[in-house]
Amino acid sequence: MTRKPVDIETSELRKRLRAAIDQSRRTATARRARLDEAAAAYRQFLETIAAPIVHVLANALLAEGYKFTVFTPNGGLRMGSAKNAEDFIEFALDASQAEPFVVLRVNETRGRRVLQRERPVNGRTAVERLTEEDVLQALLEELGPFVER
Repeated sequence: MTRKPVDIETSELRKRLRAAIDQSRRTATARRARLDEAAAAYRQFLETIAAPIVHVLANALLAEGYKFTVFTPNGGLRMGSAKNAEDFIEFALDASQAEPFVVLRVNETRGRRVLQRERPVNGRTAVERLTEEDVLQALLEELGPFVER
């Protein structure tokens, strides 16, 4: 088996390789900075927008005869059914995409089956642009299975 010689100079190849490595490092640094900004915005979002809405919603549900408990684990917010610990809606930051966004994770039990789903609060809206209305609308859309029983 014969090898075909490469038409590019080794020095040119190494120069382009170094440029690609540098670009990858700059991209990773910028992504980490965006993630840090999004994480800070997410903490602010939980404190000032999501948690107050969730507490008011849990109280309103209690007045309607549905008992839900609000948990605020470190860096998160969860509203869980008092009937079944496996039934809950929680907020999370999805940082797997280029632009991080807030998602609702819904865990619902039906007999022995556990149904799990995840959806953005309002499309892929940036964390700092989410409003109380976005949060309330998303929660109301996901509450159906928990209150129909």
